[in-house]
Amino acid sequence: MDPEFWREKWNKSQTGFHMEQPHPDLLAEAGAFLSHGPHRVLVPLCGKTHDLAWLAARGHEVVGVELVRAAIEQFHAEHQRQTRLREHDAGISFESASLTVHCCNVLGLTPARVGTFDRIWDRAAMVALDPARRTLYTRVLRSLLKPGGQILLNTFVYDQTQMPGPPHSITEEEVRAHYGTARVDVLRRGTPVTEGKFRERGVTEWRTDLYRITLTE
Repeated sequence: MDPEFWREKWNKSQTGFHMEQPHPDLLAEAGAFLSHGPHRVLVPLCGKTHDLAWLAARGHEVVGVELVRAAIEQFHAEHQRQTRLREHDAGISFESASLTVHCCNVLGLTPARVGTFDRIWDRAAMVALDPARRTLYTRVLRSLLKPGGQILLNTFVYDQTQMPGPPHSITEEEVRAHYGTARVDVLRRGTPVTEGKFRERGVTEWRTDLYRITLTE
């Protein structure tokens, strides 16, 4: 969560994590994950993901959180969204139709500051955090989720000794440990792959897993 680390990534266009279309896992699970809406949806560590605009266009109230202001500005410019900036003690917020993006540290969010949510789409947030911060991060998310609310979580699994991360490897056991009494459903265990974006960093095999986490208390 070092802001300078991520600012340098964006300044050097080292943003291989960015997709040029809405995330396929969100599209595949939208029917179930977003049913009985519209919902208030949080997208932590959102970058300039197209998921924000996709969700907002479908009537949901979307809130993104991102450390790097340049990423937020690029998103609004590329999507030609009319934006109002609001400064506050936690940072600055970019507000447009059905969408607010807070430029701040996600670890400092509280219900008093940003409200609570029906749904959280964790597309690349938990995997971006080192182990020391993941406990606080998941505690923050649980505090922001309404009873009965759901998190759609996308993770990577690989031999962590082959690459320090980010993105980090997160096992099912760790997911369950972080979310305690919440119901954790494994929606997909990805097929292991050996070619692609991690190969050049020394990873010989990896997969992506997908979870639905439901707050039952």
